[in-house]
Amino acid sequence: MRRREFITLAGGALAAWPVAARAQQAAMPVIGFLHSASAAPFAEHIPAFHKGLSEAGYVDGQNVTVEYRWAEGRNEILPALAADMVRRRVAVIVTPISTPATLAAKAATSIIPIVFVIGADPVKIGLVASLNRPGGNATGISDIGVQLGAKRLALLQELLPNAARFAALVNPDNPGITDIFVSELQTAASSIGRKVEIATATTNSGIDTAFAMIVKMRADAFLISPEALFVTRRVQLLTLAARHGLPAIYHRRDFTDGGGLMSYGSSLADQFRQTGLYAGRILKGEKPGDMPVQLPTKFEFVINLQTAKTLGIQIPAALLARADEVIE
Repeated sequence: MRRREFITLAGGALAAWPVAARAQQAAMPVIGFLHSASAAPFAEHIPAFHKGLSEAGYVDGQNVTVEYRWAEGRNEILPALAADMVRRRVAVIVTPISTPATLAAKAATSIIPIVFVIGADPVKIGLVASLNRPGGNATGISDIGVQLGAKRLALLQELLPNAARFAALVNPDNPGITDIFVSELQTAASSIGRKVEIATATTNSGIDTAFAMIVKMRADAFLISPEALFVTRRVQLLTLAARHGLPAIYHRRDFTDGGGLMSYGSSLADQFRQTGLYAGRILKGEKPGDMPVQLPTKFEFVINLQTAKTLGIQIPAALLARADEVIE
């Protein structure tokens, strides 16, 4: 991994684009990579993005330049970062797994192509006219992570059939995800005669307060919305869950790899690869408005058996049989 792939924002000022990249801009197209979180949680997926680019015939540093902008959890600076990309006339803006970055890019330009990966419905939040014919300047992948909240709740209920109360941690500053997630989760809970209490956090420090509320609620288990803020604070969430002995299901397998109990969601590696492939196809002349929004085809259900033993939970044989991977 080259160091320039992880250029970040320092203080409140925009980081200067590397002189070498500016010199190369006339000779090769520039892809602007915009994200609301920090680089570290996504580092392992960046190679998949480059793999997708290479499948389209592009190699960073040879015939394309990729410039990275990470907002470090500060959504308020995303509009300035997106505007800077527009001023510098990047050829494509990619915003994988970041609804706030996608919305900031869309607000900044109606001309520069945008390739997104989001958990929200891109039609409902106004990014595209339809999945098959997006129209406009944006297309990408809808990972349906928000809609999978009901599925994750069902898995928790199967794991803990006697559980009466669940909690969900959400970020109200990201309504494109939160409103849909909460609505579908509460509908699903009501259908099985259970309750889901909602705890909110908008900052890293607010997560501790929200978790204290979850404990006070006497929740039997909890979920989190597919939100970049929570991905960035993965270690913090896993530590809190372990400290209080609370079972949880997450939307990404790297949570279970890090000690979480269960996860269910689409493959991030495949989505990053598809993002690179779509960006490359646009560089070759395809129009984003004519490129259908893709839906995920690969999902991963992962169980961490070590964590289950620590929590004193016996995983039902039926759940173990359905798991794509069991961490022992």
